[in-house]
Amino acid sequence: MAPQPQIERFRELLSLCAQLNGDAPTLEDLRRPPWPTERRALPEVRDLKVDGPGGPISVRLYRPEPPSRGPLPVLVYLHGGGWVVGGIEHVDEVCRELAVGAGCAVVSVGYRLAPEHPFPAAVEDAWAVLSDLTSDPERYGADPGAVAVAGESAGGNLAAVTALRARDEGVPLVHQLLVYPVTDAAMDTPSWSEYASGFGLDGAMMAAFLGMYRGDADADDPRLSPLRARDLAGAAPATVITAGCDILRDEGEAYARRLAEAGVPVELRRFDDAVHSFFLLPEIFDAGRDARAMAVRALRAAFDSTAVVENAPR
Repeated sequence: MAPQPQIERFRELLSLCAQLNGDAPTLEDLRRPPWPTERRALPEVRDLKVDGPGGPISVRLYRPEPPSRGPLPVLVYLHGGGWVVGGIEHVDEVCRELAVGAGCAVVSVGYRLAPEHPFPAAVEDAWAVLSDLTSDPERYGADPGAVAVAGESAGGNLAAVTALRARDEGVPLVHQLLVYPVTDAAMDTPSWSEYASGFGLDGAMMAAFLGMYRGDADADDPRLSPLRARDLAGAAPATVITAGCDILRDEGEAYARRLAEAGVPVELRRFDDAVHSFFLLPEIFDAGRDARAMAVRALRAAFDSTAVVENAPR
């Protein structure tokens, strides 16, 4: 199927950026904060530190209502970037929008990056933040009975892994939102072959990033490849969003199927006319707006279900 006009326009922009930038960008180039964009003002945006196994972890708290309004449901958000690039600033806009749309606090996690901090550093930092949130919800103005996790790409991997650990540790989560997640270290699906070049997420670069993050870890480790976990039963209900023209499409959809087979409520939607990162680019892709609306509906429904339970007669 021929690429749709919005995909073609995106590819033109990629080509123009490559011409302007010349040589291949360095890690330092890729880690620079994104160009300033218009960002929604919120009553509270606050930078915090969480004690982690490798030192203090930077987090940013977003609240769509003043602290005086009381505790809110909370979403722990884990950014993408192949575990090597990206950060809190790169997802600042989408975290603000999710906070307003879902009516929840959002805690964005600045986890340690590879290659300086290979696996399982990012996994450990994600868990440290979730643990801090659930043990001290007052610090975040959060309702500990209405906690969800979310992430895109490598952040989707971390969200899925964190949801499995939460199940194992007895930490209740109401939802996991996985946006084109990395779920396997194999890199051998048809979508990896079909969309390895020219669709935003370059296969060779992603393979290099995965190598930096993985190090000498076993590819079968479910903290690296959650698709290879022996049992997914009991994990939090999930929404899985994939892009039709993305190397990660097949493994994300395979994970959704495995969740469903394990009895986990899951909604999977593929946005055919989209590429990797479309969730962060609603100004380019109509599908980005649609995917965000789907994410907001799923989160609101998950948070509303906890309110119904809490208010039920005893």
